[in-house]
Amino acid sequence: MDIIQETTSFQLKKPSAIAIGKFDGIHQGHMALLKEILAQKEKGLQAVVFTFDPLPDIFFGGRECQLLSTNLEKRHLLEQLGVDVLVEYPLTKESASISPEDFVRNILCKQMQMRYIAAGYDLSFGDRGMGNAKLLREMAPVLDYEVSVIDKICLGEREISSTYVREAVAKGDMELACSLLGRPYLILSRVRHGQRLGHVIGMPTVNLIPEEEKLLPPYGVYFSETLVNGCWYKGVTNIGMRPTVSEEKSVTVETFLFDFDQEIYDTMVGVKLLHHSRNEMRFHSVEELSAQMHEDARQAADYFACH
Repeated sequence: MDIIQETTSFQLKKPSAIAIGKFDGIHQGHMALLKEILAQKEKGLQAVVFTFDPLPDIFFGGRECQLLSTNLEKRHLLEQLGVDVLVEYPLTKESASISPEDFVRNILCKQMQMRYIAAGYDLSFGDRGMGNAKLLREMAPVLDYEVSVIDKICLGEREISSTYVREAVAKGDMELACSLLGRPYLILSRVRHGQRLGHVIGMPTVNLIPEEEKLLPPYGVYFSETLVNGCWYKGVTNIGMRPTVSEEKSVTVETFLFDFDQEIYDTMVGVKLLHHSRNEMRFHSVEELSAQMHEDARQAADYFACH
């Protein structure tokens, strides 16, 4: 997948099927858009995702926002889906003030060779967000492209949205998050050196330090699956501050993998959180911590035996 970032001066060389959006989390609603543009590849169009960097919520809100998908995770997921080009268009005062008509004419059609666009029913773009699906349809006959407007996707009676996914993750309801996303919640990062306490108690862990903007569920223990060098391993993940063994305030994601004994420092791994088992606890001794970690592993084995 080609990634275009940190520039507004680019020119795609092939006709494109484009999906526009924030794509934070890449949930089931986003997937409906992506399926539309991926289907156009059979007609010779390249599948292109257009998103702004930073996201409009961050740029216009003037504050940091915790994300369901970091840029690294978003790129990973879109590439796995088969997207050909990801455009991370710089969001500045200048780019935010482009008229909706010029946005369609100059950026989408001229720069990106748009022949097809999939848009959500509530899409907004251009100066003051005045551009919408209605405008895309009005300009389509003149500029020679097709428009597909996707209706909202619901789970039960509620629309699936990044806000809904955030609520599920914030509560530690990983099963609901999975239903909304269409896959388990993912944390993608490189393996870092830890305190090696796990080696001492016979349960060595894979240690990650998530990016600051990544939305994490409540601190505690989760049953998980971890992707290492193309293979998935079942295990137990602890998210938190390690209050029993550390006074540091940094958050870590530590995973004990079943049947795994490789050295993988600095390797990129992905942790899928499947089920919240318990909240983070402070123990009186390393021995108590060790006993609980072994109990967590036993419960995880029972979970996987039933799932």
